[in-house]
Amino acid sequence: MGAGRMNSDVIIGHDGKPRCAWAGAGNTDLGRYHDEVWGNRTRDESAMFEALTLGVFQVGLSWAIVFAKRDAFRKAFRRFDVAKVAAMTARDVDRLVQDASIIRNRGKIQATVDNARAMMSASPSLAALVKSYEVARKRAPRSLADLPTSTPQAEAFAKQLKSQGYRFVGPTSVYAFMQNVGVINDHIHGCFRATDSGGTARSR
Repeated sequence: MGAGRMNSDVIIGHDGKPRCAWAGAGNTDLGRYHDEVWGNRTRDESAMFEALTLGVFQVGLSWAIVFAKRDAFRKAFRRFDVAKVAAMTARDVDRLVQDASIIRNRGKIQATVDNARAMMSASPSLAALVKSYEVARKRAPRSLADLPTSTPQAEAFAKQLKSQGYRFVGPTSVYAFMQNVGVINDHIHGCFRATDSGGTARSR
């Protein structure tokens, strides 16, 4: 890339800040998720459960579809309170299958309840597993083409989660989960959130 040339995978947003192109230039839900959540290290149980759930619903769909329904998911799944979702019944699942504000996939809805139950009982805990798979990036990826859809670490992580009773947790969705909770910072070089822009700053 020549001096002064903008990476095509990075765009200037509505506020003049450079961002990963997938976040869009507007002041949108997806843009705010990029700025405030994606790549930020979190140790919050509800935030981890939300990231895991969004990955479950994203399987076979686009992130844009899932993020457009993020608020509806938070309402449907009790603001991702793990204990409250773990206590949901078959009647609750039947009700959510009829809820047009979310993605009405019975298997994914039931998997979310099952994953909450796994979070409640599994050892080591999800937080402990997340910590053990942290990746310290010293150099931000140069383009979207540099980003894998999975890694050996994600494959091992997914295998461990499945052994604990988690569902819809293949290597691809688990790698997306790792990105969402900040286990790895995959913001593109030039983005204000990238590793080489000081973008690993805050934790949630």
